[in-house]
Amino acid sequence: MGIKYMKHVKFFVFLCILTFTVSCGQQKKYVNYKVKEGETMKIIAKSLDMKTKDLLRLNPDVGRKPEANTIIVIPNKKIATDNTKKDDVVIDETKKVDPTIVDEVITDKESILEELKNNFVVYEVKKGDTFYSLTRFYNVTQEEMIVLNPELSEGLKVGQIIRIKEIEEGEEKTEVHIYEDVIDAEVSLKVALLLPFKTNENDTIKSKDLFINSRLANIVTDFYLGTEIAIDSLRKQGIQIDLNVFDTEKKGTKIKSILEENNLNDNDVIIGPLYSEEAEVIASSVNTPVVFPHYSKKQSKFSSSKLIKTSPEKSVFREELTTFIKESYTEGNLILVGDGKTTSNISNNVMKASLESHDSINVVNVLKPKDGYIAKDRFLEILKPNENNWVVLTSNDDVLVADAINSLISLPDSTNVTVFTYNKGRAFNKIANLKLAKVNLTYVSDEYVDESSASTELFNKQYFRKNNALPSYYATKGFDITYDILIRLASGKDLKSTFKEGASYRIESKFDYNNKLFGTSENKGLFIVKYNQDLSLTRLK
Repeated sequence: MGIKYMKHVKFFVFLCILTFTVSCGQQKKYVNYKVKEGETMKIIAKSLDMKTKDLLRLNPDVGRKPEANTIIVIPNKKIATDNTKKDDVVIDETKKVDPTIVDEVITDKESILEELKNNFVVYEVKKGDTFYSLTRFYNVTQEEMIVLNPELSEGLKVGQIIRIKEIEEGEEKTEVHIYEDVIDAEVSLKVALLLPFKTNENDTIKSKDLFINSRLANIVTDFYLGTEIAIDSLRKQGIQIDLNVFDTEKKGTKIKSILEENNLNDNDVIIGPLYSEEAEVIASSVNTPVVFPHYSKKQSKFSSSKLIKTSPEKSVFREELTTFIKESYTEGNLILVGDGKTTSNISNNVMKASLESHDSINVVNVLKPKDGYIAKDRFLEILKPNENNWVVLTSNDDVLVADAINSLISLPDSTNVTVFTYNKGRAFNKIANLKLAKVNLTYVSDEYVDESSASTELFNKQYFRKNNALPSYYATKGFDITYDILIRLASGKDLKSTFKEGASYRIESKFDYNNKLFGTSENKGLFIVKYNQDLSLTRLK
């Protein structure tokens, strides 16, 4: 702790000295200027015969439209304006300005910014940013941000360069951008929603289970109700939305007639269909983006550039957990537990090789079942007392997972265990939460709900008011997917181009799409979530 503290102090001393040095170097070359009413940085830059971006670099804490009386730094030469007052700027008219001065100081400021980026996650505050949006995106608290940026006690200001959190030693630097919701003036959108409202059979659900006890019907209905709330919310923000709903009915029976009888290219976006085969048929027949709204094992075969996968591939779950362990692991004992099946073995070998490539991880142990399960004594042979034992369960076999958890919750007090999984499916859902909390279960998820957040509370109220029930997982997904896609289109830009501008968080989902110009767009937005002893959940990443 002491070493880390001294490192922290030394850096801030260095930063203060560097900032003071640059400031002193500017005294003869630069002067302060008081912004007048109606002036923008573009207007001021034009008066100085310089580029706006260079003036902004000289003043990284100032936005493009500073308030009147804001003090900024400008090169020491006279502004080309007749109404410049002496109290606006102090000017040495006899001094000729070296054209390299601007570049010198910009370089100095950029070097400081680069030094900051070596030690901190850095962010420039944009219009519309709030403490809630920043703390949610970066998974930090407001108090932690204020400790690193004392000036934030007076609130966020557009253009501020702020430190979000310190980069731990060994942690890889990554550039993460928040997508900024922007609504173009008088924007109007036309949306097609294709769902199987009247379906009564599909590949995996028996027809007798479908409407009365209909899981699929409930999924479709809830998704649609969530979509309605999203569209209502966007309309209240001034976006004109023309929603056209199409019932695709039974699988493979209606898609062809929908295409023949309607010009789907008239729409700005198509949300659905629900079946992967139908989504591919639609994507091959239109020039409009087609949003695939749920996960399918067959989606990995998608190739059309029109298709947008909203649910991450299962391989991305594994990659996310592997990255998290490599970033968080310092010392201890790592064990991979698989079910011995071919696909599991391949997955474990890939994960093992990736983990052992990390500098701080020397050995990754692998446990496989004998006679269908792993006995407790086999865990005791490999687990180490008084050390951090990280057990990664890569199987979703009901028996194996249940036996492993039961063995791990009955270990001696001296043996600490944290269980990880990237495949928290049915097998884990059958185990009591008390047991999962006891082994500190940490898992990868495509959802994380902060029930205390203002956006969650508002959505729940709106949904309950309209439907007399609280939203299900699928209702919230319907809201999140619809809202995110349409608010991006409301910017007036091409949908794929908005994917390059950053990731977004909605009620329970993260949307972080790849930037492929060609090929299917894929969401890679995931969370790392941990069970606490009181059965609450904490988002770790």
